[in-house]
Amino acid sequence: VNLVESGGGLVQAGGSLRLSCAAAGRIFSITMAWFRQAPGKQREWVATITNNFKTTYADSVQGRFTISRNNAANTVYLEMNSLKPEDSALYYCAANEYGLGYEPPFGSRGQGTQVVVSS
Repeated sequence: VNLVESGGGLVQAGGSLRLSCAAAGRIFSITMAWFRQAPGKQREWVATITNNFKTTYADSVQGRFTISRNNAANTVYLEMNSLKPEDSALYYCAANEYGLGYEPPFGSRGQGTQVVVSS
């Protein structure tokens, strides 16, 4: 499934952003996730939402970020509050289409949207 993220930008510490991930196909049966990668750092898993709307979060974002989905709109969201400079990264969503992971060829990922949090 083709994924396109949007909503990134520059925000001051303590601020909020809402990222969107629009899928070209139907995602109602697919577990979706958000990842992020900062320059010089490894990719970090951020949050997951299953097809049954169960959510899990990385400790680093627990209580500040909320993942949600609108299956009718084939869209997944990441609401980010109380942002910190260390949240700055390229954020991208991914689809675990076959239950075999998020990386191609079994899964899909978008190109990402940049988030910069200034101190």
